[in-house]
Amino acid sequence: MKSMTGYGRAVCELPGKKVTIEIKSVNSKQLDLNIKLPGMLREKEADIRSLVSKQLERGKIDLYINMEQLLAHGNYSLNTAQAAQYLEGIKQLSEELGLPMPQDVIPLLVRMPDVVKTPMEELNEDEWALIYKEIENAVLALDTFRLNEGNVLKNDMLQRIATIENGIPVIETFEKERIMLIRQRIQTNLSAVVDPEKIDKNRFEQELIYYLEKIDFTEEKVRLQKHCTYFCETINEAASNGRKLGFITQEIGREINTLGSKANDSGIQKIVIGMKDELEKIREQLLNVL
Repeated sequence: MKSMTGYGRAVCELPGKKVTIEIKSVNSKQLDLNIKLPGMLREKEADIRSLVSKQLERGKIDLYINMEQLLAHGNYSLNTAQAAQYLEGIKQLSEELGLPMPQDVIPLLVRMPDVVKTPMEELNEDEWALIYKEIENAVLALDTFRLNEGNVLKNDMLQRIATIENGIPVIETFEKERIMLIRQRIQTNLSAVVDPEKIDKNRFEQELIYYLEKIDFTEEKVRLQKHCTYFCETINEAASNGRKLGFITQEIGREINTLGSKANDSGIQKIVIGMKDELEKIREQLLNVL
């Protein structure tokens, strides 16, 4: 099982360049891939999209690739006129605000736009191969992150499913007393309007059996147990199963709701409420499962 939340990072060192790849993802019903690339890599966007979508399948994914020129190893020129304009602006701002000039203003100036100019270079195939490999590594790091978080979600949901399953035999302990209470309540209500001596006992037993059959939830308990078992089997499948598990939880919820509507017993209702609470937490977790 994999979560849809993850983060991956990789760095690629090239002659005169440093390439940093960062990728992160959160949950989404579909694949929503947003890529930000430097100009030199825009022609490779289709290849990058194909790689990411194939490996990560689904989620809102942001991929950022930053290419930094290493000035010590690259060709560059300084636009001194532009730097002088920035310096003059800094002086005026300092005077207006009544603040002292920065002691070391040179590092600030060289980071300003258009002060340092580097010639546009074309990406050669050897460089692209190295960058592509690091993109794969970043995607793999994110996928590993997803797998680790997915295991945490899996263990949490299995515990909650076990809690729901454990409630089934507890419900059964209330059933005998539940039938006795229903029988007594019907007899009391009937005796309030009809003389007990005039009640046809055979007919009363027939009607009681018919009523108890209507509120019997043996089938619901059996189906609930089967759905819980199917959930545990599905969660251990190798393929992405978030949507499938979502459908199974719908069926589990349907059986729990029916148990509650047929209960007519406060003890059983408390167990049903506990089951619903666990199931709702499972549904919340499944929103983040791939």
